[in-house]
Amino acid sequence: MQRIEDYALIGDTHTAALVGRDGSIDWLCLPRFDSPACFAALLGDADHGRWQIAPAGEVQRVERRYQDGTLVLETDFHTADGAVRVIDCMPVRSHRVDLVRVVRGLEGRVPLRMDLRLRFDYGRIVPWVRRVDGQTLAIAGPDAVALAADVDLRGEDLSTVADFTLAAGEQTGMVLTWFHSYDPTPLPVDPMPAVEDTAAWWRSWSERCLSRIQGPWRDVVLRSVITLKAMTYAPTGGIVAAVTTSLPERLGGVRNWDYRYCWVRDATLTLGAMLATGYTEEAGAWRDWLLRAVAGEPAEMQIMYGARGERRLTEFELDWLPGYAGSKPVRVGNAASEQFQLDVYGELMDAMYAARAAGLAPDPHSWDIQRALLAFLEANWSHPDEGIWEVRGPRRHFTHSKVMAWVAFDRAVKSVQEFGLDGPVERWKRRREEIRREVLERSWDPVRGTFTQSYGSQALDAALLLMPMVGFLPATDERMSSTVAAIERELMRDGFVQRYPSEIADDGLPPGEGAFLPCTFWLVDNLVLQGRTDDATSLLERLLALGNDVGLFAEEYDAEAGRQVGNFPQAFTHMGLVNAALHLEAAMR
Repeated sequence: MQRIEDYALIGDTHTAALVGRDGSIDWLCLPRFDSPACFAALLGDADHGRWQIAPAGEVQRVERRYQDGTLVLETDFHTADGAVRVIDCMPVRSHRVDLVRVVRGLEGRVPLRMDLRLRFDYGRIVPWVRRVDGQTLAIAGPDAVALAADVDLRGEDLSTVADFTLAAGEQTGMVLTWFHSYDPTPLPVDPMPAVEDTAAWWRSWSERCLSRIQGPWRDVVLRSVITLKAMTYAPTGGIVAAVTTSLPERLGGVRNWDYRYCWVRDATLTLGAMLATGYTEEAGAWRDWLLRAVAGEPAEMQIMYGARGERRLTEFELDWLPGYAGSKPVRVGNAASEQFQLDVYGELMDAMYAARAAGLAPDPHSWDIQRALLAFLEANWSHPDEGIWEVRGPRRHFTHSKVMAWVAFDRAVKSVQEFGLDGPVERWKRRREEIRREVLERSWDPVRGTFTQSYGSQALDAALLLMPMVGFLPATDERMSSTVAAIERELMRDGFVQRYPSEIADDGLPPGEGAFLPCTFWLVDNLVLQGRTDDATSLLERLLALGNDVGLFAEEYDAEAGRQVGNFPQAFTHMGLVNAALHLEAAMR
């Protein structure tokens, strides 16, 4: 089984696939990010669905890259016979889903093998396969795919295979197209022009970012915003947290969650990353997605939604899949969607304030929605909740949740003062001050000289790093400085930050997980705000060294195993990277 970081992402802003260094596509959800997978070998073995194109003999060396400014992947295989290049992409279209693979001879004459194992419903269903009008069709229930290829295909062991040889200068293309089984079979696209059109689309999109950012981290910032765009469901503007489910936070463990949903928690970080890199259209689409998703009864606001704004994200287990590296259970859906988290109200208010401050065209109904949410928060901010990390243990008074309740009323006050909106601003001021006073009194541990995860707790929490970033306290405040020092001293493992000490946190799960990469980027932000630019630069460079060979990051890092862990690629990590790099670059200027 390949490492998580051995994969690269391709996508079409409707869905995505993961391509391994061995030339295999082991994960593909169709037609949406959270729909049943067509290829699920990532969570089992090759028989659960994959599509591999690779040299038939021993591979001596693999090199891969994205074409500059694009999501077009090139993988070069070097063998004793010569070298070939596999080019993978998904053309950006609104009306169909195509997976295009072009194989090009570079040197010598290389024998290759193509092995396509189509399995629907997360590897459970073997489709009926037949040849129709020059294409290979595979059908199971509502799903169908058509494979068009220039090489001779044959059936073998419930797979479609081909053996062929390419000499230097020769090339061949293959296209896999998903469609509803009850619709007419779509005509195949020409793979070579499709690759060129896809590259041109991404380069045009990337130009906006390149005109806005400078400095030593320009390339990694661009790669991150391309990744975020690829994880956007274009019809709605929603950005999923990851394109995978159940990649473990601890190899062989049970912390395996479905991240193919959109978290309100990500709202402000997403807007900040998009606006700072020139993507106001994407920022506006995300803002509009937020407003549609949360519309309704304020008490029923969720912490996450589906890419189209779906609310019912029922969690269940796929017991026929052994899981990545034996990490079970494999989950679809996320029960955390039913949790009560105070912080999302602050996140939404902060995002709406940031959108107005950036000059995004206001939604005429957004303030009405915000006022309704504030009325609910005013009556419920003092209640315990499950917190930003979605603990499956008892509710408690999390410091970060209370801080974000403060943010909600702070942004409401500023929205009235700065944008002329109407509201009981004096009452909101009093509530803001009441929450601030309580946090400073009840979450501060005077003996240890640090804020704590929750009232009366002894545990630290990396979410405390967000306090200066949302304006609750300056990073240079003595209490904040000592809290940052405590996090550096107690939560850092091998140079990276853990979310919290899971062995004492009573989070309802067995202890143990990797260092949390977004939190480590937050530490970079705090170091910048404290004026420690040399320390911030050193930490940022250590973080960037964890990225894989094409600049992608998972959610966590297992220092003991020396591997990325968690769902992949992780939007939360890439948002943190963009914001930290831009903040540090601005401070250095």
